[in-house]
Amino acid sequence: MPLFEYRCQACEQEFEVLVRASEKPACPKCESTKLEKLISAHAAHVSGGLSMSAACPPSDAPPCSPTCCRLP
Repeated sequence: MPLFEYRCQACEQEFEVLVRASEKPACPKCESTKLEKLISAHAAHVSGGLSMSAACPPSDAPPCSPTCCRLP
Protein backbone atom coordinates (compact mmCIF):
# COMPACT_ATOMS: atom_id res chain seq x y z
CA MET A 1 0.00 0.00 0.00
CA PRO A 2 1.47 3.34 -0.98
CA LEU A 3 1.50 6.32 1.37
CA PHE A 4 -0.04 9.47 -0.12
CA GLU A 5 -0.34 13.05 1.12
CA TYR A 6 -3.62 14.92 0.69
CA ARG A 7 -5.18 18.32 1.46
CA CYS A 8 -8.88 18.41 2.20
CA GLN A 9 -10.68 20.93 -0.02
CA ALA A 10 -13.43 21.33 2.59
CA CYS A 11 -11.40 22.10 5.74
CA GLU A 12 -7.79 22.54 4.43
CA GLN A 13 -6.48 19.73 6.70
CA GLU A 14 -3.29 18.11 5.33
CA PHE A 15 -2.68 14.45 6.12
CA GLU A 16 -0.98 11.24 4.99
CA VAL A 17 -2.80 7.99 4.45
CA LEU A 18 -2.03 4.47 3.21
CA VAL A 19 -4.30 3.84 0.24
CA ARG A 20 -5.18 0.57 -1.48
CA ALA A 21 -6.04 0.74 -5.18
CA SER A 22 -9.76 0.24 -4.57
CA GLU A 23 -10.08 2.65 -1.62
CA LYS A 24 -11.18 6.29 -1.72
CA PRO A 25 -9.59 8.16 1.21
CA ALA A 26 -11.49 10.61 3.40
CA CYS A 27 -10.33 13.50 5.57
CA PRO A 28 -9.70 12.38 9.16
CA LYS A 29 -10.96 15.75 10.47
CA CYS A 30 -14.23 16.33 8.56
CA GLU A 31 -14.61 13.03 6.62
CA SER A 32 -14.92 14.81 3.26
CA THR A 33 -13.76 12.89 0.19
CA LYS A 34 -13.04 16.10 -1.77
CA LEU A 35 -9.27 15.84 -1.56
CA GLU A 36 -6.31 17.26 -3.43
CA LYS A 37 -3.38 14.87 -3.81
CA LEU A 38 -0.12 16.59 -2.86
CA ILE A 39 3.30 15.94 -4.34
CA SER A 40 5.44 14.19 -1.75
CA ALA A 41 9.12 14.98 -1.40
CA HIS A 42 10.93 11.72 -0.78
CA ALA A 43 13.90 12.04 1.54
CA ALA A 44 17.14 10.21 0.97
CA HIS A 45 19.67 9.47 3.69
CA VAL A 46 23.36 9.73 2.87
CA SER A 47 26.33 8.67 4.97
CA GLY A 48 27.38 11.20 7.57
CA GLY A 49 23.83 11.81 8.75
CA LEU A 50 22.86 14.34 6.08
CA SER A 51 19.33 14.34 4.76
CA MET A 52 18.55 15.39 1.19
CA SER A 53 15.28 15.70 -0.67
CA ALA A 54 15.09 13.92 -4.02
CA ALA A 55 12.62 16.60 -5.11
CA CYS A 56 15.04 19.53 -4.81
CA PRO A 57 15.64 21.54 -7.98
CA PRO A 58 19.16 22.18 -9.28
CA SER A 59 21.11 24.83 -7.37
CA ASP A 60 20.73 27.39 -10.19
CA ALA A 61 16.90 27.05 -10.29
CA PRO A 62 14.51 29.13 -8.16
CA PRO A 63 13.04 27.47 -5.03
CA CYS A 64 10.31 24.99 -5.99
CA SER A 65 7.90 25.55 -3.09
CA PRO A 66 7.58 27.02 0.41
CA THR A 67 9.05 23.76 1.77
CA CYS A 68 11.96 23.67 -0.67
CA CYS A 69 15.15 22.29 0.86
CA ARG A 70 17.10 25.32 -0.40
CA LEU A 71 15.06 27.98 1.41
CA PRO A 72 16.63 29.54 4.52
